Amino acid sequence: MRYLFLVIFILIVHLGRGQQQGPKPKPSESDSIAVTEKPDKELGKLGENGEELPIVSDYKIISFARDTTFVDTTLTINKDYLYNYIRKDNYELLPFANMGQPYNKLGYDFETTMFYPKLGATAKHYNYFEMEDINYYHVPTPMTEAMFKTVFEEGQLLDVLLTFNISERLNYMIAYKGFRSYGKYNYSEAISGNFRTSASYRSKNNRYSLRIHIAAQDIDTEENGGLSETETQFASGDDDFNTRTSLDVNLTDAENTLIGKRYFIENQYKLIRKEQDSSAFEKTTLALGHLFNYETKNYKFNQDDQDDYFGDAFLDSDIADRANLKTMYNQLSAELYDKTLGRLKGNLNIYSYNYFFNSLLTTSDGTQIDHQLKGTEVSIGADYKKKIGGFILKGNMSYNISGDLTGSLLNATAGYKLNDDLEFSATLFSSSKMPDFNYLLYQSDYSNYNWQHSDDFEKVNTNSLQFDVDSKLFGEASVKFTSLDNYTYFAVDPDQTIAEDESENQYVQPYQESDAVSYLKVKFKKAITYKNFTLDNTLMYQSVSQTNSVLNVPQFTTRNSLFYSKEIFKKAMYIQTGFTFKYFTSYNMNSYNPLLGEFYIQTDEDLGGFPLMDFFINAKVKQTRIFLKAEHFNSMFSAPNYYSAPDYPYRDFIVRFGVVWNFFS
Repeated sequence: MRYLFLVIFILIVHLGRGQQQGPKPKPSESDSIAVTEKPDKELGKLGENGEELPIVSDYKIISFARDTTFVDTTLTINKDYLYNYIRKDNYELLPFANMGQPYNKLGYDFETTMFYPKLGATAKHYNYFEMEDINYYHVPTPMTEAMFKTVFEEGQLLDVLLTFNISERLNYMIAYKGFRSYGKYNYSEAISGNFRTSASYRSKNNRYSLRIHIAAQDIDTEENGGLSETETQFASGDDDFNTRTSLDVNLTDAENTLIGKRYFIENQYKLIRKEQDSSAFEKTTLALGHLFNYETKNYKFNQDDQDDYFGDAFLDSDIADRANLKTMYNQLSAELYDKTLGRLKGNLNIYSYNYFFNSLLTTSDGTQIDHQLKGTEVSIGADYKKKIGGFILKGNMSYNISGDLTGSLLNATAGYKLNDDLEFSATLFSSSKMPDFNYLLYQSDYSNYNWQHSDDFEKVNTNSLQFDVDSKLFGEASVKFTSLDNYTYFAVDPDQTIAEDESENQYVQPYQESDAVSYLKVKFKKAITYKNFTLDNTLMYQSVSQTNSVLNVPQFTTRNSLFYSKEIFKKAMYIQTGFTFKYFTSYNMNSYNPLLGEFYIQTDEDLGGFPLMDFFINAKVKQTRIFLKAEHFNSMFSAPNYYSAPDYPYRDFIVRFGVVWNFFS
């Protein structure tokens, strides 16, 4: 709420000043423009004086990697897939019963652009905006996007974004995503707030450019530890427990919170800038740049009283675990662009980190666990990109020259566009870095959750090769093979014998797999349309070769949407209505640990093998998209065997609705 006053202030200033229509951005040969849908041109009209007014595709969105898209107000089945809490396609994710809770994974991508270990608590980060998730804008007139969606009892999800150009070359964005959902089960309330603001500036001669953003986020969840009597109260289908608040849960006084603040600034100055004759395209440029990113993260677990669910504790009450990470990242770069040679960027990176707890600990056997991991990493790197006719080459690499957290990273892609209907690409990825900080060092008021592996854990080596084919006739297909060495994971201590009335969560520890893990993922997507009917299909096959069961995934996953599309009411409204069917084969689904905010490996129970069926009616009126969905309606007549994780049931049948709308001034 403290950011609400800033939002109001910006709106007042903006409305007071007014705004003239800014110029359309000049094209640049080096721009990367991705178009996923046909642009909506409803705004393309003439003004009072006969001047051409902007269309929707004039409202540009520039990503962290400087790829450019436009504001898309069309209605497609992909928009339905994106209309959720994290606003991303969750095909490879399985949500918990309440919005704002974790997602279990149905598939993995181990490739990451992040060269350094993260804080951990990965189950808390699905709604967290990282540095690479913040967008920048170039708009001719003010634009607002608002998203609203109903939740599971007492709350709502609202995400509002406003962007405008303060001057012809200075664009500004401010956004806030607020969420609260009480949930159907006891002690499962989730609350989050994501404030972000960004600005971009380019000088009149296009020599100097600047990008900045600020993000402040908090994600808070009550943790009930799942159901304590799953067989008798849930799986039995007893009518006495149809009201989910009557089911017993393992925890009634625990919560975890992730808080993050970030300050980012990037600027670049072109020492040399040559343009082609009679063209706005740049021919040769040489630029110097600097990127600065400072971020603090805190992960907290609080509990009123000690609970045997996590084992013995040093305190009987007021359990308060807190892991802190402060990072400062500086990058100095020199970038050369030439029409013939392509774009080459060299950089020097300095990364300072301080991961710490507020106490020292000596265990009962005399082992001392540090309270801090602190240091500075220095690395060099390079980025390259070039288009030659239908060929595109791009890649980046980093190599650590000082420090212990990382080793190297290579990410290279070669692609060829045969024509507008067929594209090929191959991607090679290789990285070596230490696992996240919570694997290396952790302290807790619970005695078993204290460890230090900064000296005996080795770097995780990830190597993958991926092939992609995109054909309008045959569909999209990808094949990826990944090899993992020193794969790191959480699991129950295998040397412990767990009594019938004990919780395995008190024996969860971090481990590294000494043997190699090989992972194959094949994915295919194709939509078939006949008249007004469309069948949209996504299929995934996965296979893991491993000595021990440390990476568990379903062998097959499918999502199929059959829907009808039509313009009605004299083309004043466009509707899509139909069914979505999702299914994945049973497997050793990971368990969830609320103290760590992490999933851990279990091999005792196969879960999955149940269908998820939704009925939806989506509509579009001008720039407003309306979504109405009956979720998991087959649960009304199927056996209660659906789980998101052991002891955590999946969602029951519910009807929810919401809207996404854009305003253009």
